[in-house]
Amino acid sequence: MKKKVLVLGAGMVAGPLVSYLARHGFHLTVTDIDLSKARAKAEGLKNVQPLRVDSGNTAGIEDLIRENDLVISLLPAQMHPRIARLCIQNRRGMVTASYVSPAMETLDRDAQSAGVILLNEIGADPGIDHLSAMRLFDQARSRGGRITSFLSCCGGLPAPQANTNPMGYKFSWSPLGVLKAAASEARYLRDGETVVVNPRDLFSHYWLVDTGDFGVFEAYPNRNSLEYIDLYGLSGISTLCRGTFRNISHCETWHALARLGFFSTEPDLEKIDCSIRRYLLRHLLKVNEKEDPKTMLMKKLGLSDSSVVLRKFQWLGLFDDRPLPRRSGTPMDILAAIMMEKMAYRSGEQDMLLMHHDITAEYPESRERITSTLMEVGERDGDSAMARTVGLPAAIAARMILEDRIRLSGVLRPLTREIYNPILDELARLGITLAEKVVSTEEIR
Repeated sequence: MKKKVLVLGAGMVAGPLVSYLARHGFHLTVTDIDLSKARAKAEGLKNVQPLRVDSGNTAGIEDLIRENDLVISLLPAQMHPRIARLCIQNRRGMVTASYVSPAMETLDRDAQSAGVILLNEIGADPGIDHLSAMRLFDQARSRGGRITSFLSCCGGLPAPQANTNPMGYKFSWSPLGVLKAAASEARYLRDGETVVVNPRDLFSHYWLVDTGDFGVFEAYPNRNSLEYIDLYGLSGISTLCRGTFRNISHCETWHALARLGFFSTEPDLEKIDCSIRRYLLRHLLKVNEKEDPKTMLMKKLGLSDSSVVLRKFQWLGLFDDRPLPRRSGTPMDILAAIMMEKMAYRSGEQDMLLMHHDITAEYPESRERITSTLMEVGERDGDSAMARTVGLPAAIAARMILEDRIRLSGVLRPLTREIYNPILDELARLGITLAEKVVSTEEIR
């Protein structure tokens, strides 16, 4: 009898995951609060049942967990620990592409006691970045090497032909997820010193990365890189940073949004009945709504009349008298809705995912610099690059668990050979590969 999989969430990255597992003969129940999304992911596939499910209905979710052999949660990250507890109680494994949160970490002992695997961080970033980095680290160690520097950046961006708006960005996954990541503190290691970046300053703390054939991009630090020193086994490393790629001038614009308070998650306004322009003036700039928004922004942010930031804000519609796209929520909710109206991919447009590792390894008599780069472009009128690079690693991991090729328990990341090697090999078979290059080698005297 074929095993059964419960997929919670049928959003923007679910398609390749569902089709991969269906092609390999598993029975899937794909759920979403919006039944049309679940139906779209099930269309044309055998053994896939779409189902409308409110993820807040704990009893209903638990019944479904009990009826299936494995759970894949593509819900918002804050919901994973609750789902994971239900999985532990019913002795069902769980796979998610999200970061391990402190709440998830506390479930490790209970999951081990129940013999349940809770595999996290198995998407693109986090996910493929872990898999590919660990393979390179272990290859260097097998030759007697020690990793002294590791810089890794990844970003989902419009493919060049689809980069058609002045913001230089479009949403290939949850807009709210992107904005929440943009409001996170960052920590990393630089030349042996810990660097802590306040969320408000995140986008003023960026650098340029030359990826070779694919061009130069801005990069800013992504969350807490320090925890990966131990997780990657890199004790004694002098520089380690995991960053996010964006197109040139992105960081200046998003730093201005942060200074305006757009990344705030409070207060939660129940009723907002005004235009976008009035919301900007009244709720964020806190000035008289009869003022000119451009003049007030120039004064608030120290911008010139010819500033590219002002021009981007005007294109985004922040000075418009049209109604807000939603009438309640936090400033972050409002910004997500405004952006989604103008920064979504249109039919036929392609996204791309760019990942780049830069590693320095020291050997007894030499030093080596290695780069590893992935550039994946979405399919025209098909799966996006983000959906493929997030969904397929999770699907492959789920298949391995269901086929008893991963026999581990606890709260895990994909950092061991028994996980990263077969997943990377299967991704390569599916056309997702990183190009590795030894950039330079020098003798150590």
